[in-house]
Amino acid sequence: MQRRRYEVVDVVELAAGLIACDSVTPAGGAVFDVLEAALLPLGFEVDRFVTGEAPDGPVENLLAVRGTGERHFAFAGHVDVVAPGPGWTSPPFAPEARDGLLYGRGAVDMKGAVAAFVAAAARVPADAGTISLIVTGDEEGPAIFGTRALIERMAARGLCPDLCLVGEPTSARRLGDMVKIGRRGSVNIWIDVPGRQGHVAYPHLADNPIPRLVAALAAIEAVVLDDGNAWFQPSNIEITDITVGNPATNVIPGHAAARLSIRFNDEHSGAALVERIAAIVRTHAPDARVEGRISGEAFLTPPADFSAMVTAAIERHTGITPDLSTTGGTSDARFLSRLCPTVEFGLLNATMHKVDEAVAIDDLHALTAIYADIARTALA
Repeated sequence: MQRRRYEVVDVVELAAGLIACDSVTPAGGAVFDVLEAALLPLGFEVDRFVTGEAPDGPVENLLAVRGTGERHFAFAGHVDVVAPGPGWTSPPFAPEARDGLLYGRGAVDMKGAVAAFVAAAARVPADAGTISLIVTGDEEGPAIFGTRALIERMAARGLCPDLCLVGEPTSARRLGDMVKIGRRGSVNIWIDVPGRQGHVAYPHLADNPIPRLVAALAAIEAVVLDDGNAWFQPSNIEITDITVGNPATNVIPGHAAARLSIRFNDEHSGAALVERIAAIVRTHAPDARVEGRISGEAFLTPPADFSAMVTAAIERHTGITPDLSTTGGTSDARFLSRLCPTVEFGLLNATMHKVDEAVAIDDLHALTAIYADIARTALA
């Protein structure tokens, strides 16, 4: 007997419907209405919830689950987008198809991939196994109440996927040329060095914090964290801000501050890096305050069955073999990788976050076919 499939989903129509929703992070409401309306006819149970308070919330999220069985394949993504800015040829939230491209904010990052996976799910037999969509409205922002809250929601329901595919736009020059199997971690560190304000003509009555901060930053700048390894480029420390806030030319300031950003590979942890920086700062400024905020730890899904499965599907539909990479910024895969083997694969990233962001319509159809291939194989 033929296995039942669900109705066909027009990936371009769905992508356009999602793009048409102004969903600058944190997203909620209309964009989730469009997504839910596409999922319900496909047999998904849709759980939408809002969590978190200001300043990092509230955030809307969606967890959709279909099917039963031992195997559980998850697709993760986001429907929030960065602010479009001025200069667009056509309105950023009025999707327009021209010259084989679909234009609009979020076309590649990553409403196009979300639409492709929904369309792919329609091609997977109903009894193949469990499929879920883990979709947040806050990936581009603080990401405090987004995917992390979805993971908690899944845990409360006893849901844990065997494999997870994140649909970030990983392709560099053509669809299928790159798959991400890991990402570097990210930590931001704030340094505040206290001093004692006073007149520049009477330095003995004041305490200038700037020389201590400069000395600490010079020592930090000299640090070589590592030389990279087989899968990761070297970790790097960047000084991203120095602030004194002193408008007067004849005043020794009462404090001086700086901010660092560290992108680190899997040879480090965020907490250890914060403590290492704090120790350097204390050498030069014992009374300094050092605070760190870890955006995510480095992760690696070593090449194995899952990456081979994704590679094979890409080869079948594009004829090219993707590079396995850990380059680029952070993504929500940093959270999901704690649950199960997680890789990222999606559309061409050339126009993400840019004016006139656009996706090739042919790529939407090809990505749908690849996603359907991966899902069927993952559930077999």
